[in-house]
Amino acid sequence: MLDQIWTGFIYLAVVLALLVIGKWVYDGLHRRFVLRIELVEKDNLAVALAVAGYYLGLTIVLGGVVSGPASFSVLDDVIGLVTFGLLAIVLLNLSAWINDKVVFSRFDNEKEIVEDRNAGMGAVEGGNYIAVGLITAGAMSGEGGLLPGLVFWVSGLVALIVAGLLYDKITSYDLHDQIEKDNVAVGVAFAGVLIGFGNIIRLAGEGDFVSWNESLTEFGYYMIVGLILLPLVRLFADKVLLPGASLSDELVKERPNLGAGVIEAVTYLAASMLIGLTL
Repeated sequence: MLDQIWTGFIYLAVVLALLVIGKWVYDGLHRRFVLRIELVEKDNLAVALAVAGYYLGLTIVLGGVVSGPASFSVLDDVIGLVTFGLLAIVLLNLSAWINDKVVFSRFDNEKEIVEDRNAGMGAVEGGNYIAVGLITAGAMSGEGGLLPGLVFWVSGLVALIVAGLLYDKITSYDLHDQIEKDNVAVGVAFAGVLIGFGNIIRLAGEGDFVSWNESLTEFGYYMIVGLILLPLVRLFADKVLLPGASLSDELVKERPNLGAGVIEAVTYLAASMLIGLTL
């Protein structure tokens, strides 16, 4: 019993050290702002949303690493945890950067968050970190080795980008334009889409690697279900949760309805959880 407690504290200490390293990496990649100044002196909500999403995504990623296969010694476990933890931190930041550049290629995301204090963009950025955190956690969990994990990470990132581009197509408004107009309601709704789809991809990637045929088939199944779910969930939210009103109109009217954005976001999250429980 005492050995288990000490082992748990060792793992916790390693994870906390990895969280600190993850913070250093984030700070190093975002030298255009100082978090303390943006939060304490400027009350910048956009930065708060983005950074909070990063830390939550980082925690999810490290949770996926911790849930990986155990070895026969604490030392081997710690070495594996540090190795895969550092890799996961790199993948988290890299995948978030790639998704930003592809889905929001028209403008400088960091400028929108720091200089323009665009809370809608902050919500999207935070949601993006959580989504890629879920995908990376799924890829890093279970037994199977490094190669299958990297393959599922790349596949999951591509699927998330496709989902983001598809969502922009099925909405009646231009996602980029609304985000650039500081539309927080649209930003929150899209963040929910990213997180919900990221959770679906996590379900496809988690667990032990058995064979390429079986694992890729399962991944393709969840990806197709997720892509089909996008327009169906939006229709459900529009017709069932907001009967007599247009969700798109509520999100983009003169004074955007933040509550409608929250409803849409939560609907996608709930749908992803139901898929995990039933399919």
